[in-house]
Amino acid sequence: MPAMLSRRHFLSNTAGGLGGVALAWLLSRDQAKAEARSGGGVSSAVTPHFAPRARRVVQVFCCGGVSHLDTFDYKSELDRSHGKSLEGKGENLGFFGQPGKLMKSAYPFRQYGRSGSWVSDLLPHLAGCVDDLCFIHSMTAKSNNHTPATFQMNTGFTLNGFPCMGAWLSYGLGTVNENLPAFVVLPDPRGLPAGGSINWTSGFLPANHQGVGFRTGTGAPIANLESPASLSAEARTADLRLLAQMDRDFAQNHPGDEAFASRLRSYELAARMQVSIPEAVGIDGEPPAVRALYGLDDPANKGFARNCLLARRLLERGVRFVQIFNGGSFGSPRINWDGHENLRENHDAQAATMDRPVAALIQDLKQRGMLEDTLFVWSTEFGRSPATQGIDAPGRDHHPSAFTCFLAGAGVKAGYHHGSSDEIGYFVGEDKVTVPDFHATILHLLGIDHKRLTFYHNGINRRLTDVHGDVISDLLS
Repeated sequence: MPAMLSRRHFLSNTAGGLGGVALAWLLSRDQAKAEARSGGGVSSAVTPHFAPRARRVVQVFCCGGVSHLDTFDYKSELDRSHGKSLEGKGENLGFFGQPGKLMKSAYPFRQYGRSGSWVSDLLPHLAGCVDDLCFIHSMTAKSNNHTPATFQMNTGFTLNGFPCMGAWLSYGLGTVNENLPAFVVLPDPRGLPAGGSINWTSGFLPANHQGVGFRTGTGAPIANLESPASLSAEARTADLRLLAQMDRDFAQNHPGDEAFASRLRSYELAARMQVSIPEAVGIDGEPPAVRALYGLDDPANKGFARNCLLARRLLERGVRFVQIFNGGSFGSPRINWDGHENLRENHDAQAATMDRPVAALIQDLKQRGMLEDTLFVWSTEFGRSPATQGIDAPGRDHHPSAFTCFLAGAGVKAGYHHGSSDEIGYFVGEDKVTVPDFHATILHLLGIDHKRLTFYHNGINRRLTDVHGDVISDLLS
């Protein structure tokens, strides 16, 4: 058993503890930067595999399953076949197994922009952005269940516990702002997505790569960011000195403990965020024209507009990956895009939260010149069925075999449409895109070879794309 320190020796050791830890951290950081500049000791954790087209990512994830047939994938055959039986497509793919009749879109479609892209009247603001967007109409997912499908779109796996894409990017590329997280998550103010915070887990990667979820439904975005009013500055300093010394002693007695080192890095970041976060989230100081662009004062967006504007502020301050969730999980009435009961009523409500703020974010990034090196990702976990859920019903069931996502910005073709679904949007018609393909392409745009971004865990070199995935070269600019 190690000898106990005397009280006098213990207190004398704590006097310079915080300064010692800070000095060690600074020296380690400067040494790593020097090695990177000289070309020695560089790893994939700090340097891309090849020149990146994008330097940062913002992802809007629409929870619940947005209907491709009522947004971006116009099917004239559905108009002609409205009310007929669905035939010749094999087994019903819906979650509830209640096949109904074919149903035309609940909204008129029109063509927009130089690209002539079809967009429904549900999304008038995004319709004005089509010449900046790169649509993928041939997405497929493995599951017709919200939670595993959401996990797959975020982590590449339908099972929980695997690192999400943002964590992989933090691990693979590091951070360019040491006072803010590399990976920030902005949940919908109305609630968390299906599966909760597991969607931004670091899994088996070091803990400091986990997404930092902001509390978007409250006034304080980060819990416990400020010291209690009852704690004096002197007492706070004493606490930190004591903690720093204890951490240093533990690290010396347990060399090579990566889990502990990761926790320390997280604590160091938390301390720096006490200064950086209040300025970064200060959107109330934005000009009136910017607030109007996002519709910040429109209650119809349920606070989602603030998240979109906050995302832009975080990106321009060096956050590597910002993920914005539109919609929560389940609920009654539903607070996501899960239009089982009545597709039109559901999608009208959800589009009111999403359309204007997302279009504003794209336009804002573009007018600031940030879209040139920012990859914009819009995704959902699956689409919705061409047939109603039940005979003479107005809703659509889950549909994983064909749906639409889109990209914009750095490295992708603008006003481009990749792949297609079949004549009624049931199966992929051409150029099928899997979730691993989607992830491989995103990593490629950031200068990462998805086959080389690995982490050894339980005897396997794990990666975001598992053993699958091909870069979708046709959509690269």
